Amino acid sequence: MTGDQSSRCGTVALAGRPNVGKSTLLNHLLGRKLGITSRKPQTTRQALVGVLNRGATQIVLVDTPGIHRPKGRALNRYMLGQAVGSLAGVDLALMLVDCRGWRDDDEVVRTHIARSGAPCLCVVTKIDRLAHKERLLPLIDDLRRRHDFAAIVPVAALKNQGLEALVDAVAERLPAAPPRYAPSEVTNRPAEFLIAEIIREKATRRLGAELPHQTAVAVERIVEEDGCVNVHAVLFVERETQKRIAIGSRGAMLKSIGADARKDVEHLLRRKAMLHLWVKVNARWSDRPPALRQLGYL
Repeated sequence: MTGDQSSRCGTVALAGRPNVGKSTLLNHLLGRKLGITSRKPQTTRQALVGVLNRGATQIVLVDTPGIHRPKGRALNRYMLGQAVGSLAGVDLALMLVDCRGWRDDDEVVRTHIARSGAPCLCVVTKIDRLAHKERLLPLIDDLRRRHDFAAIVPVAALKNQGLEALVDAVAERLPAAPPRYAPSEVTNRPAEFLIAEIIREKATRRLGAELPHQTAVAVERIVEEDGCVNVHAVLFVERETQKRIAIGSRGAMLKSIGADARKDVEHLLRRKAMLHLWVKVNARWSDRPPALRQLGYL
């Protein structure tokens, strides 16, 4: 890393419209999977801290839900509050913009960042998907006219392109301060939260066409027996018809979700794990504050 090597530490919020690549960027910056991803918009529901250490610099990254116009159910309003609230008091905001061009929703994000007063660096994402690379420079010129960005850094997170340049650009803009987290700490979230998110990711990918936003996961208990971690978790849906879909014929769908999730849970815990999953109906949970509170969203 170039520049000043004195101790630096700061909070950096990843902000952008839904499905612009925030969680993917977080995971590749950290070099491990922490935030869940899918092709479905608004997969991320809660702010998630990831701690990146580079030499004498500690970058506290905050992955946020996609910023969108206020609409829909109580869950959507909660996610918007999480995203906008995460901008308050940060040392730096990273505004992610898809390389395929500026959209109206990007202006919504820019407005919230401007209101927060946070200095902002623009990250142009997914540049590996540009069929015509010559279109990148005009986009960068357009971005310069839209906001007083401290810098504009193109990246392709899946290919690890531009990430070191991004880390350098972030680190040199953080204040001189001691680290907030121990070197071994990667996140502020407990294992139960991370496991529930893994299960929800697999359910979202398997059930996305039928149940894009009507699923939630709660880990009820974790028990270690004979060197194996047994995770007991519930997948919540909103209607009986959705429950039948989530279980599948003779339990096939639920088994596939569990099999997919178990691999990532074992990687997270670095131990053998068994997942015990159930599906329950919590009617209209995504639009009822008491249900959201029970599931840890409020």
